[in-house]
Amino acid sequence: MLHEITVFLADDHALVRRGFRRILEDESGIRVVGEAANGCQAIAGVERLRPNVVVMDMSMPELDGVQATLEIRKRVPQSNVLILSMYSEENYVRNALDAGARGYMLKNAIEVDLVKAVRTIAAGKQYLGPGVQPPSRNETRDTLELLTQRERQVLQLIAQGHSNKEIAALLNVSVNTVSVHRANLMEALNIHRTAELVRYAIKKGLVNLP
Repeated sequence: MLHEITVFLADDHALVRRGFRRILEDESGIRVVGEAANGCQAIAGVERLRPNVVVMDMSMPELDGVQATLEIRKRVPQSNVLILSMYSEENYVRNALDAGARGYMLKNAIEVDLVKAVRTIAAGKQYLGPGVQPPSRNETRDTLELLTQRERQVLQLIAQGHSNKEIAALLNVSVNTVSVHRANLMEALNIHRTAELVRYAIKKGLVNLP
């Protein structure tokens, strides 16, 4: 008998999570073990339950899917993450994969491909859904690569409108640590105004536009 695949669902809409659960639990050998409505809940739930696969919406309150993926991959590296997104643009895909996601699929393909994606990722393979192209790697170094993953997190949260104090609480670090990261990323990018940081983050796909 094949090993059962355990799945954790993270999406801020209860009806969407219910739909995912129905699709997955109609399949033999797949069991949904937990749910979360935001990124912080997802991190805590995955740490506690240690599922094989995390199905993660990219756009969520508090920490979004990419932020939560970064933390999950640090804390529970055996849990593989599938990012669900409305965005097929290369920057969004690259940011998700750079954060440690094993797969990326568009929400309009869920009904057909969610089970296949979960099984592929549970087997330790990468899954890119229909309409998602592997991001290219330019020979010239992108400025975003100058930042550490933590600096990227801080940049993204700044662009989402969070204060240093709020970022410290979300990332469970001191305000002083956030201030240092903020100063370092501004220096690395040669950007010294918050409005310019926001524009840069949008351009790089770090902020999900409505």
